[in-house]
Parts: sequence; structure tokens; C-alpha cells
Amino acid sequence: MSLSLREQLLAAGLVSKKQAEKAEQQQRQHRHHQTKGKSKVAPDRERDRQREQAAEQAKAAKAARDLELNRQRQEAAARKERALQIKQLIQEHKLPKLETDDYFNFIDRGKVRRMSVDAARRAQIVSGALVIVRFEGRYDVVLPEIAERIRERDPRVVVSLGANESSQSPDEDDPYKDHVVPDDLMW
Repeated sequence: MSLSLREQLLAAGLVSKKQAEKAEQQQRQHRHHQTKGKSKVAPDRERDRQREQAAEQAKAAKAARDLELNRQRQEAAARKERALQIKQLIQEHKLPKLETDDYFNFIDRGKVRRMSVDAARRAQIVSGALVIVRFEGRYDVVLPEIAERIRERDPRVVVSLGANESSQSPDEDDPYKDHVVPDDLMW
């Protein structure tokens, strides 16, 4: 077996063990600095510019996404706030429900709905002195002033009984345009 140069010099007594270790340590440091220097490549300016542009575009896209998400959150919060205001208005100002065998039939969302009423309340609803509102699947009766405040927040909550439709001219193609159905028709 061949001995390394270090071992041969130590065996010949030309260097001390301390000197050999110091020389070895210097070699390791020298090799470390060489490999570190070789890994550094001169910066490519075009590549750096492209990276900077990509970073700026990504930053701008993130900012736009954040703005959109913030806007959506604000809209959701505003919708929730309006819904709470509507709920509070209805709960505070609704008239008590009547338990009678007489019903007032009306159309809401293309379906016939009915509400328990007496003759006096039916006349008030038909005349517009009371207004029907729908919220969370329930129908309640409120005064017209309250209905206007609710309509400002969400017009879909206030049930239209067709009073506005009767004032408009009927379709010319309607075969029943000459036959008007009364509002107080008992079903």
C-alpha cells in the first residue's frame, strides 16, 4: 500500500504532525473557496429583467385579486346588513296573524299563495292600506310606509298584488283582455 504524501513526510520526520494538520486545513479552505467561486455565474441581465417583470406582473395580479376579494366581501357584508335591517323592520312592524277560515289568495313568484285574513284586512290589502311582504319563507302584512322602507333595501321582498299591472294596458294578443278579474274575488 502506498502512503499519502502527508504520511510519507511524517514518517521521514520532515514535518511535524501539527504542521501537517495546518497544511491540510489550509487546503480544505482553499478548495472550499474555489468551489464557492465557481458556482457563482456572472448574472445574465436579460434573465434578471425577465424575472423582475414576472415578479411585478405576479404582484399586480395578486393586488387585483385582493381588491376583487375585498369588494366581494364588502358586498356580502352589505347584503347581510340589509337582510338584518329588513328582518328587524318586519318583526317590529308586522301586524299580528289572524286565525280565521277566510283566506286571501295572491300570486307570488308565479304560484298562488294564501294568507288567513278577515273581511276588514282583505279590504285593506286590496285597497293598498296594507302591504304583503315575504321574508325567509313567511308572508306578513305591514303598513305601506314600512313597505317603502323595505323596498328601498330590497324590492323583491315586497309582494306586488298586480295593482301596477292592471293600470298598464293589457296585451293586444290576450284573448281575455276584455274580461277583467276583480281583486276581491273569493276563491
